[in-house]
Amino acid sequence: MNVWAINKDMPLKLLLLELVHRYGENTLALNTREQHFQAIELCTLNDHSLSAYIYTFAQGPERYGIDLKYPIPAHNIVGENENLTLDQTIEIISIHLLS
Repeated sequence: MNVWAINKDMPLKLLLLELVHRYGENTLALNTREQHFQAIELCTLNDHSLSAYIYTFAQGPERYGIDLKYPIPAHNIVGENENLTLDQTIEIISIHLLS
């Protein structure tokens, strides 16, 4: 994926570049159905029911919000992780999708 070619907010592009740098290009998948300019949804290549919805809207400058989605919707964590730094966001993604 060419991160610079996707139509997303610059902080989201920086997040994607850092994830590729740390974990490689073929570790996470980007849900291309997400159309909001300030949001992306990531999942693992093998399990699309486990995902992370990352957004920059309604956040401070260079801050992220992240909703965690699970196969059982009742377990989803929505609206509890906001105004996170890039490092905090990557840590949550790593724990949620890569551990």
